[in-house]
Amino acid sequence: MNLKFPVISTMVAVISGVAVLFLYFSPLFLMGVDWRSTLLQWATTLGAVALLIGLINLASVHSRKLDDEGAFPVNSLVLVIAMVITFGVVLVFGPASTWAMFILNYIQIPVETSLVAILAVTLIYASARVARRKNDFFSLVFIATAIIILLTTSPLVTDLFPAIGDPLRVLRELIINIPATAGARGILLGIALGTIATGIRILMGMDRPYGG
Repeated sequence: MNLKFPVISTMVAVISGVAVLFLYFSPLFLMGVDWRSTLLQWATTLGAVALLIGLINLASVHSRKLDDEGAFPVNSLVLVIAMVITFGVVLVFGPASTWAMFILNYIQIPVETSLVAILAVTLIYASARVARRKNDFFSLVFIATAIIILLTTSPLVTDLFPAIGDPLRVLRELIINIPATAGARGILLGIALGTIATGIRILMGMDRPYGG
């Protein structure tokens, strides 16, 4: 979306970013107000409003799909019904109510568990494709790591074959604690550096993701 006043939007973004950055290193109390906490609360409120707008837009898009002629969109129907029921339950009974926890424990968590299982199957399929295309050292390391993690995650191997499961469990902890943790920290460091670079470019007015 292109804004009609790109200069004003740029000034608002730059001033807001500089103010938050300055207040992060030097808290300013003016008239008894902690402006750093106030700005962060405003940002949290704006984020919640943006999330609500995104949910409304998602429901609107899938509702329009239900009105289109042709194949009946079952996925859109399930999504809209689930959103309406969840929103209604949380709005009426509260987020910590029995019904809300029922939806979380018996619908949301099982769906997420199923997605993790699909991810494991996808990992096995990716390992097979890598083994078929490449036979170098890194491919073998990837395949061996995937097999070890999958075997030690399932209780089938560790409980039925403790002679094999115990060493594999130790190897799994070694993989998770050293190379996996180091890789995750490297990824987070890269994300942090990219975020800082993007923030600097926005503060300088070089990038304008807000339009203009």
